[in-house]
Amino acid sequence: MEKIQAIYQRASERKGGNEALDLLLSDIAYPTDVLNELSDDRALSAFTKKIFQSGFVWRVVENKWDNFEELFFDFNIEKILMMPEEMLEKKASDPKIIRNYNKVKTIKDNAQMIFNEQQNGHSFVEFIANWPSNDIIGLWAYLKKNGQRLGGNTGPYSLRAMGKDTFLLSRDIESYFRAHDIISGGLQTKSSLLAIQNTFNEWQKECDLSLAQISRLVAFATGDNHIQVE
Repeated sequence: MEKIQAIYQRASERKGGNEALDLLLSDIAYPTDVLNELSDDRALSAFTKKIFQSGFVWRVVENKWDNFEELFFDFNIEKILMMPEEMLEKKASDPKIIRNYNKVKTIKDNAQMIFNEQQNGHSFVEFIANWPSNDIIGLWAYLKKNGQRLGGNTGPYSLRAMGKDTFLLSRDIESYFRAHDIISGGLQTKSSLLAIQNTFNEWQKECDLSLAQISRLVAFATGDNHIQVE
């Protein structure tokens, strides 16, 4: 396995030096206390936004997001769960939001996931915050199994939006792991995900970077993403 310092050096050469690279990595440290300050309605909001952004123009979703918040009671879990099906259908046709009933239905489904976890004596955000980073793929699996439309990168993007540290499986990340023969089968197979998680765990032992920072570092060190330095 390649050492994280070697990856850092290659990324540094591509991005214009250590100072420039460190600046690019500085905005994704993900301190745990930020996540712990969130309420569960913010988790539902994050899930919903990333579901609507998936396969769509992110800017359009962002521009309409205040309308989503207003229309869905600021994603209050109890109010969402009390909504009858007819109300959900009516809201899904409102032109103030993006009219996609299949995605709108996930709001109530994911509110139910959050409510179910609350019954275990803690908030959903607390549950997310306490999930160990050395098994982040286990958290992805939980979201995919218990939520709706949270598979693939939608779950990880949602976690990042909430402030939970996680790596992403971008094209550059996948290319790196295939080029170094760490994975060979499907990206989302259990064996591939475990191999990737184990590699990130080893890298974290070698440095003080977050999973998100390491993920970005690997992406910077891979593929065609050089910059020209005068």
